[in-house]
Amino acid sequence: MVQIVPSILSADFARLGEDIAKVEQGGAQMLHIDIMDGHFVPNLTFGPPVVESIRKISNLIFDVHLMIEDPDTYAPMFIAAGANQVSVHQEACRHLDRTLHMIQQHGAKAGVVINPATPVNTLDDVLDFVDFVLVMSVNPGFGGQAFIPNSLNKIRQLAALREQRRLNFSIEIDGGVSTKNAADIVRAGCDWLVAGSFVFHSANPAATVKELQQTASEALLARV
Repeated sequence: MVQIVPSILSADFARLGEDIAKVEQGGAQMLHIDIMDGHFVPNLTFGPPVVESIRKISNLIFDVHLMIEDPDTYAPMFIAAGANQVSVHQEACRHLDRTLHMIQQHGAKAGVVINPATPVNTLDDVLDFVDFVLVMSVNPGFGGQAFIPNSLNKIRQLAALREQRRLNFSIEIDGGVSTKNAADIVRAGCDWLVAGSFVFHSANPAATVKELQQTASEALLARV
């Protein structure tokens, strides 16, 4: 099943609990949480205390995306705060193999992220054990950006590698996802679609999640 993963980067921070409840009502099973440090990307967002706070009000799978320069130090903190899975950027990790294994050893699923200008082949040596790969379809740092079409080619490459090597990692995409491109994304081979502003800036986030899920599910049938 394809998952729609709402990103709280676009939620109303003053009503965060209410916004999370809305996407839960829409059927979301995962929640995307962008962590930014103002160094790796030009923005600041949440720390572990925020994740710990929303864990108290939600049983969703917390998909924590570390857009930070020092993931080795902070990944364990976010796992302790309630993250179920943690993704780190290939571009930020000096020792990617070690970082991904460390996340798994702390009890979370480990994901690796590639920016729009980073080729898929930089991940060749970690695909055998990584739990998921996140393709950035915008340049990281801010919500509301336009989808970069070449991201579909990266999804196709990853899906082909997964099949050729008989691997089990999931494929995720983040940035500019909407009902206009969700079907193409799923047909390319993507499993998890992160959607931020399209969901939370809509008049009815619950209905928007359902609409995206319907679009993705129909596209999945065509892919199969």
